[in-house]
Amino acid sequence: MEEGKAYLSKEKIAELNEELKRLQTVRRKEIADQLEYSKSMGDLSENAEYHEAREDQAKNESRILQIEEILKNAVVLKHHSGENVDVGSTVTILKKGEETKHTYDIVGPEEADMGSGKLSYESPLGAALINKNKGDEFTFDSPKGKVQYKIVDVK
Repeated sequence: MEEGKAYLSKEKIAELNEELKRLQTVRRKEIADQLEYSKSMGDLSENAEYHEAREDQAKNESRILQIEEILKNAVVLKHHSGENVDVGSTVTILKKGEETKHTYDIVGPEEADMGSGKLSYESPLGAALINKNKGDEFTFDSPKGKVQYKIVDVK
């Protein structure tokens, strides 16, 4: 993995492009309209609507810059197959003492969502999995203490 790169699926890149387009067009216009309306209300120093609109504008511009930076450094995530875990792998793990297996797609931090089985390679568990092989056992430092896992499968 290259430092500073954002590993994203094609779907996530498309989603970010859509969000960027919406923020640059629709949201900017909404905020401009809010600013115009609030300016028409008079004294700006004590105009809560104006200050709120300026805050919204700053947040919007910040998110636009963030998305542009992510997209500038985006690397399309390719499915990684093989015996070792890497970004793009689908890995099945089994916690010692349990019978339920958990399967995760190893993704970049921008796409991470444990609820849908997408684990960031930068997360503590994701980082512990990188470069491990099918059949490996490893110990992971969780917030509740050390936990032992076995890698059941890598796709």
